[in-house]
Amino acid sequence: MADMYPKPLSRLIAAFEMFPGIGRKMASRLAFHLLTMDDERIQYISESIRDAKAGLSYCSVCCNITQKDPCDICSSGRDHSVICVMSSVKDLMAMERTCEYDGVYHVLHGVISPMEGVNPEDLKIKELLRRLDGNVKEVIIATNSSVEGEATAMYLSRLIKPFNIKVTRIAHGISVGTEIEYADEATLIRALKGRTAI
Repeated sequence: MADMYPKPLSRLIAAFEMFPGIGRKMASRLAFHLLTMDDERIQYISESIRDAKAGLSYCSVCCNITQKDPCDICSSGRDHSVICVMSSVKDLMAMERTCEYDGVYHVLHGVISPMEGVNPEDLKIKELLRRLDGNVKEVIIATNSSVEGEATAMYLSRLIKPFNIKVTRIAHGISVGTEIEYADEATLIRALKGRTAI
């Protein structure tokens, strides 16, 4: 089907297909939409991509995406004795939106997933272990409750415990607005175990 299009358009469609979650149909839609945009907008998009790629790097402390090193969170007056371990920068941003957490973070950039070819050495685990000095009192593991997230949490817990640091796991339970009768058993068990006093 790509052969029906002129080569530059086929290449543009193929480029959009490289993005996660973008299939052939959506890639074609985006490519055709891009062709209708004026030159000023096209230039803005291309400069934004170039600037993001050139102007962003990983924080040398927590591995978050940042413009400066260390990042704003690591260089702030937050509680550095508590580290919340996240699997992605997007998860970190979600946690920040709650405005409830005052510690610092560590981003693994993935979870252990042998099926996907992701092993512990592919993640930012060594960088986390280097941070576990006498000042760190607690490590909160905040990976998803998927099989891979749980495996990663267990692996990290075993690595961190010899440091005599408290290791906790975020509670996973019933989403706000969910009816209890529709929740599965595993979710209900986690919600019960993760209960807090009110």
